[in-house]
Amino acid sequence: MAEKKPKEIKKQTNQEPQKSVHGMYHYIKQAWKKPDSKVLMKRMEEWREGPAQVNVEKPLRLDRARALGYKDKKGFVVIRVRVKRGGHKRPRPVKGRRGKRMHTRKNLKMSYKWIAEQRVANKYTNLEILNSYEIGKDGINYFYEVICVDPQRPEIKNDPTINWICKGTNKDRSLRGLTSSAKKSRGLRDKSPTNKNRPSRRAGQKPNPPSGRRYILHR
Repeated sequence: MAEKKPKEIKKQTNQEPQKSVHGMYHYIKQAWKKPDSKVLMKRMEEWREGPAQVNVEKPLRLDRARALGYKDKKGFVVIRVRVKRGGHKRPRPVKGRRGKRMHTRKNLKMSYKWIAEQRVANKYTNLEILNSYEIGKDGINYFYEVICVDPQRPEIKNDPTINWICKGTNKDRSLRGLTSSAKKSRGLRDKSPTNKNRPSRRAGQKPNPPSGRRYILHR
């Protein structure tokens, strides 16, 4: 019979378990959850005095910009936009109407972020809108940073992670409602088969054509 080896007694150490170490972007994200109000107010004072659209060298929220596809290379442009708050109410009719039409309705189909992206697309026609994010707001304005890409740059064409935006099918993305904020306003975040907003609201409201099943059953 082979002799049994005595069990080794593990020595107990007082070492604490290693704590998880976060990167730089984690701490930037945590700092933006509760930004310094005094610093932000001073920045917004300068933004209000300047033009509505400004080309900035570096994004203010680096963590958010990198999460949305920004890269620090040639071909990427960041533009700060100022958008007036309000203006979503349709005016009340001046001339005679029946009572049902005399109330003031709200037009909330487009978010402020989508409006900011479209204004940048109309001014910088050689750039394509990639994404955008909010950097501040006051009682009068919203402030956004819009990430744009120049599809004609060779650095963009040779990058396999972003060269999809060079295709003709992605031209004027914000004006056609293909950006992330536009799809949210259009109700396309819900991917359930019962969502009537796909492929668009107008298409979901159209009845079946005369050759369809509904027409055959009820004619």
